[in-house]
Amino acid sequence: MLNKVYNFINKYNMLSCGDTVICGLSGGADSVALLLILNELSDSLGIKLEAVHVNHCLRGDESDRDELFCKKLCADNNIPFTAVSCDVKSFSQEKGLSTEEAARELRYSIFREKSSGKKMATAHNANDALETAILNLARGTGLKGLAGIPPVRGNIIRPLLPVTRAEIENYLKIKGQTYVTDSTNLSDDYTRNRIRHRIIPLLQEINASVIESSVSSLDVVRDENMLIEKMVDEAVKNCLDGKRLSGLEKYDHVVRKRAISRLLSENKLPYSHKRLDEADNILINGGKINISDQYYLIGSEKNIELKKITPVSTEVVSAPLKMGINRIFAESSLFCELIECDNLKKNETVNKISTFFLLDYDKIRGRAIVRSRVYGDKIKLRGRSFTSSVKKLINEMIAVENRSTLHFIEDEEGTIFAEGIGIADRVAPDKDTARFLKISVNRI
Repeated sequence: MLNKVYNFINKYNMLSCGDTVICGLSGGADSVALLLILNELSDSLGIKLEAVHVNHCLRGDESDRDELFCKKLCADNNIPFTAVSCDVKSFSQEKGLSTEEAARELRYSIFREKSSGKKMATAHNANDALETAILNLARGTGLKGLAGIPPVRGNIIRPLLPVTRAEIENYLKIKGQTYVTDSTNLSDDYTRNRIRHRIIPLLQEINASVIESSVSSLDVVRDENMLIEKMVDEAVKNCLDGKRLSGLEKYDHVVRKRAISRLLSENKLPYSHKRLDEADNILINGGKINISDQYYLIGSEKNIELKKITPVSTEVVSAPLKMGINRIFAESSLFCELIECDNLKKNETVNKISTFFLLDYDKIRGRAIVRSRVYGDKIKLRGRSFTSSVKKLINEMIAVENRSTLHFIEDEEGTIFAEGIGIADRVAPDKDTARFLKISVNRI
């Protein structure tokens, strides 16, 4: 078994000469075997070995028994030992997590802290990997989930993945080494235990060597997954710029979706298989989908970008329209200028090539105001015979980041100007126009 573990460590480049390895030691058979195997291999691997035990304080005297056992085991083998206690029950209540989830989160938080600058070895074995693959399949997963537990993730390594629990127990028996048993592992209160105690035995009725067979099967899946991950590495390297993926459309859809999933994961945002399909669709065809809260994926011109969009306030801000600077938003202003001009053609030419708008000042009805967007806004644009929804026009014409601070002008008969969209047909200049209202917007 030592050779099997040694070869697995080398296959996945888990360790380098000079590494310090922290062994997560619970006192159970798996972690005890991991500690002893790494200790036996330490000279050939050129590593230093330490151990950390997490006391979850869930089983009273039994928890304290486990800690004392681990402390003595390390002392007998001259391995530096650290024990850390944590209050799982309080943490689970505070975070709204199950006891199992809370214990895992706290345990890995302690592992991260204690293994900073070092390698962290956990005792997951072939049985655990098969159980995880079944659990992921039941919940819904892709190739990555079907690969089970990854051999390496960051500084965490799992040297025992090719070894079955039966092999572990036989190894300890030959060495005459005792271990402790966590009584909660005998209960079916936890999902993983139900898989272990019910589903695996049913699979063994079909194939008595199902766990041994799964080792090679999961190894194949991991290798194929690693190949895809390398392709995704290349795609992300070539296409990712901040929170935008450009040029991703030339890759296969499998690679595209994984690249998008990385973008979301790096920003700590959730996703599902269905959501990745939707994201891939808008990458190719354009569109927008909500990911979580104010975060959206926006696809256009074969690009996809993650943006945080602040909801448009339903509160309308307004002020009487005046010549000069009109400011209703902190980050932008609307400027109005009255121009008397007999040369309409010249002004129309200027208007077409400039960023301002011109309307017939004398066609404004009554008192005019400048205001923010009002839901339900409609406008009959210049040169059109129909009235359009402002919401639809905004979605077609306005950048997402500018939508919450658009300027509108209305008179007593309705909307006559919509920033970035245009002017109403009824105030459009014509051959009889004597005075023009020139409108421009300055964004800081």
